[in-house]
Formats: sequence, C-alpha cells, structure tokens
Amino acid sequence: MDLGLTGRTVVVTGASSGVGLATAAMLLAEGAHVAACARDADRLAAAFDGLPRAAGARVLLRACDVLDADAVADFVGVAAAELGGIDGLVNNAGRSLMRRVLDTTEQEWADELRLKVFGALHPVRAALPWLRKSPAPAVVTVNAILARQPEARLAATSAARAALLNLTTTLAGELAADGVRVNSVCLGLVDTGQWRRRHAESGSPLDFATWSAELAADRGIALGRLGVAEEVAFPIVALLSPRSSYVTGASLDVGGGVARYV
Repeated sequence: MDLGLTGRTVVVTGASSGVGLATAAMLLAEGAHVAACARDADRLAAAFDGLPRAAGARVLLRACDVLDADAVADFVGVAAAELGGIDGLVNNAGRSLMRRVLDTTEQEWADELRLKVFGALHPVRAALPWLRKSPAPAVVTVNAILARQPEARLAATSAARAALLNLTTTLAGELAADGVRVNSVCLGLVDTGQWRRRHAESGSPLDFATWSAELAADRGIALGRLGVAEEVAFPIVALLSPRSSYVTGASLDVGGGVARYV
C-alpha cells in the first residue's frame, strides 16, 4: 500500500537508536525526506550510515537537545529550508527514570516533567509555521502506556508521561483548525538499548531472551515478550500518512496487551 509519504519531509527527534531510528528508516523506505536529530552527532551519523532509502529520499542529520528551544528552532528551520518545508513531526526524544516516588528527588521530578513536556512542545512550536503550510500535516508523540497505567518503580516518569498525553490531546484540539493532526503512540516494553543495559547491569546469569521473557511475564504482557522498535515504528508512520486523515487526538497502545486500564 502506498502511504502517500513520498517526497514529504518529517522531523524525527531522538533518532539515533530504538524507535526513533526505526521510524526514520521506515519513512526513508516510503520515500519521505527525514530530518533527524539527537544529542550525540557521531552516534546519529553512525546509525544512519548505509541506511537504505527509496530513490529520491533525502536525510538531514543534526545534533540537537530538544530542551534547548533556540537549538530546536534552528534545526527545524534548516530542515525546512533544505528539505522543502515540514509535513510531519515525530516527538520521540525521552528516557525513563527507574525510581519510586519517595526515592525521587525534587530535581529529578522537575527534570522528568521538563523533558516530557518541553521535549515535545519545543519541536511543535518550531515546526508549526511549516506544518500549517503543508497539505497534510501530522504530529505523532511517542509516549508510554505508563501515561494511563502508572508503575510505582517509575513514579516520576509515569506522572510526566501522563502530562505529555494530556498536552498532546490538548494540542490536537488547538491545532485542528489549522488542519494539523496530533496523535499519540503509547508503547509498552520494547527491546531497545535501555533494556539491554538493564539486563547487563542486573548481573543475571540468564541470556537476554530468557531474562526478557521473565520480565514480560512479571509485567503481565499478554503476548509474553518485549516488542521490537519496528513494531512501534509502523503505527507511527501510519499515523503520519495522509491515509489517516480523519485521525486526531487519538492514543494508540502498542504494548503486547500489557494495558489493564479500561
């Protein structure tokens, strides 16, 4: 199926690994131009080195901290100038803080909330002038099922994710008059570098496959395994597609059945 993304330009933040990189790769395969950023320029360049792309698809790479509003505005401006405007935005930059509520410092609470909220708001503000000019503009915020189903061991991250979901829904209503669709993709446990690091740090004698299967069982994941980045990338790309033109303000869970809320 042609998703109608050929020649369109999409900005992807946090694109040097995991879901961000998988999304960028899928967009390039669909013929879209990708402006990708991450904090580490060398890691970003290495991740994109040799990445397959459809004929004509172009890439712009830039080191950028999404918490620096001026840097984000500069990156998005350069992307629009070099790639011919902005049609889509994927807010993916983020992290998780494994800490219980009473063990989380005030600064850690502030840092988590700031990253989740302004890590999305800065790119939206910067891209909006170009999104308004696009014939089919779309924003997808990568969030987590934690936004609706908090975990005690991820207290600040759960709260910050809830704030991000609320913000994304508000933006969907605010930008609808401009024709800009805004949606959330909320992921569960995905096999990325973060979980590989936690496995290594755990000191477990189990290999990653066995360790992660036990983790999936402990977390109540119905499919019995962690997801992979490509399984999250596809719904992100689908929501960016003009074929999803009647979808805005939605939240799609991609978590293998881990969600228990109604």
